[in-house]
Amino acid sequence: MADKAMSLCGARFCLHGRDEEIGLDCIGLAQQCLLAGEFECDVPNGYSIRGGSEHSISTFMAETGFTRFPPESELCEGDIVLVRPSAVQWHFLIRAGDGFVHAHAGLGKVVFCPGKAPWPIVAIFRLTED
Repeated sequence: MADKAMSLCGARFCLHGRDEEIGLDCIGLAQQCLLAGEFECDVPNGYSIRGGSEHSISTFMAETGFTRFPPESELCEGDIVLVRPSAVQWHFLIRAGDGFVHAHAGLGKVVFCPGKAPWPIVAIFRLTED
C-alpha cells in the first residue's frame, strides 16, 4: 500500500476524486492504495471537505475490515492514519517510509511529507489478518 501511495505523489487533488488521472482526495488516495493491494471496498462519496465525525469514520473503517489502533501506537508501513487538521476537518494520511503521503488540497496534489504527521493523529487503521 505504501509503494502505491508513493507512486501517486504528484497526482492532482480533486474533492471526491477516485481516479489518479483526474484527481484524488484523501479517501480516493486510500482507495487506490487498497485496490493496488487487491482489497476492494465501497468508499463514501458526496461528503463535505469539512464535517463528519470520528465515530462515523471509525464505524465505516471497522465495517470495511480495518482494526483501529490508538494514536500513540507504533506506526506500520501502509497504515491509514486519521488526523485532525482543524476542529471541523478530518483527513487520511498513508504511512510510507519515514513519513506520510496525503492528498493536499492547499497544494493541489498528492504529496509526501517526511517526518512526523503534520497534524494530531486521532486513530490508526490497519488491515489485520484474523
